Amino acid sequence: MVWANAGAGKVGSLDDLTDLHWLDAGEGYALALAGSGLVARNAAGRVLRSVPAALRDAPLAVRLRELSQWLERHERTCADQVETWMVRSLPVPLGVLVECWPDPAWRRAAENSVVAVDRDLTGFLRGADPDRGIGIVTPDGETGWSRAPAFRVPHPILLEDLDDLREFATELQVEQVIPQLYRETWDRPRAVDPDADRVDRFAGAAFPQQQLVTVRARGLGFTVSGGSAVTRTWEDGRLVEARFWIGSEAPELETTTGDLIWVEGGRQLRLSDVGPVAYSEGMRMAAALHAGGAAQEGGEE
Repeated sequence: MVWANAGAGKVGSLDDLTDLHWLDAGEGYALALAGSGLVARNAAGRVLRSVPAALRDAPLAVRLRELSQWLERHERTCADQVETWMVRSLPVPLGVLVECWPDPAWRRAAENSVVAVDRDLTGFLRGADPDRGIGIVTPDGETGWSRAPAFRVPHPILLEDLDDLREFATELQVEQVIPQLYRETWDRPRAVDPDADRVDRFAGAAFPQQQLVTVRARGLGFTVSGGSAVTRTWEDGRLVEARFWIGSEAPELETTTGDLIWVEGGRQLRLSDVGPVAYSEGMRMAAALHAGGAAQEGGEE
């Protein structure tokens, strides 16, 4: 993709500019968006190495930069929504995908994600058509279409053939926008103390200021409430919160991480009652936050 610095008016590459949509900027100039930046051409049709100073703050240039910012937000929104489909493990109506597919941002976010239509059809999402339905390439390299009313984007912890899918994706050089195939996953131990209701593996990471771990948590997409970093999952129709204690001191004071617990409807769950997705996502959150702190003496590295 061509990049351009709209503020400075510099273009990183002039290759592959033939498909741009040029708009008349007056005085023989035209402006267009290339990637997320702005480019200009003169009356002779030559693309300039930089946007002329007189055009950088012109109304058209301002509108194009605003459009670029909106498109970037739209890209993030689409990717976040597809990731939410995965984490929630809820059925997605086929009609939603068909309507969204013509939008390049939606298509990039969803394409190549592993989807499951039914027990017999799981593979990489490659198409959506009003007449044929959803198009999938299976790990065997076969292409199938289904008009099933809904599909799922399974969390990787639920994919029994995850290793085969990863190998197939590597062979085909498949790229996913959402972190699915290579998302960090955690399996709940098979032998769990029936009374166990917390994980202390990630306790003891020290942060010199409370605000540092709070900013880290929010930057990774987690919410912070009541002294805990929180991530929510929907699994088998159940809303479960994983809560990892990060402290409730003043923002400028030191804090240390504590236990990881899971809560449903205000009730703390035993580990044996936590589903595989909720367990994996909670552990993933706690591990990511723990990695940003310093282990206290005698604690885990």
